[in-house]
Amino acid sequence: MFVRTPVIQIVDVQTLSDDWFVLKKTIYDYQRKDGTWQRHSRETYDRGNGATILLYNREKGTVILTRQFRYPTYVNGYHGMMIEACAGLLDEESPEESIRRETEEETGYRIETPRKIFESYMSPGSVTEKLFFFVAEYSEDSKVDDGGGLASDQEEIEILELPLAQALAMIETGEIVDGKTIMLLYYAALKGLIG
Repeated sequence: MFVRTPVIQIVDVQTLSDDWFVLKKTIYDYQRKDGTWQRHSRETYDRGNGATILLYNREKGTVILTRQFRYPTYVNGYHGMMIEACAGLLDEESPEESIRRETEEETGYRIETPRKIFESYMSPGSVTEKLFFFVAEYSEDSKVDDGGGLASDQEEIEILELPLAQALAMIETGEIVDGKTIMLLYYAALKGLIG
């Protein structure tokens, strides 16, 4: 499939915030297909790339999810307690190394061979982050501690073990509204990860 490479000329870049992550305003000229130029102004939020994983147990028919407070959802009218698949930023690691570390920190399960299933930009109109999606089987033998995240990262994470059917139903009831988690749960259902 042919993809036209865009022609752009950067006019100006301003850093608006460099606190938690980096927010920039960029003014650039974009050449349209007809050859004319159009000036654009966009803000981009750069928080680095991340990885997410759905842990599943084929024998029990269950998945491991987490629940934690997310302030941005709170200020947008949600109660803020998000049910999510385990995830985290890459922090200078490969996606595989990062998701193994995050899985153990957040859920208490140690996984050796996460399987990458796809990559996705979750909000490409304003956020630079690309997420790497993984799945891995877990068992009681792979539980090495209680998880819950790191206090040094101000994390307070509850671990949920749910039947896949229940987790899927929670999407329809609005109990699960996190995009990456919805994608992983539907992937599990579509690919028959749990019989």
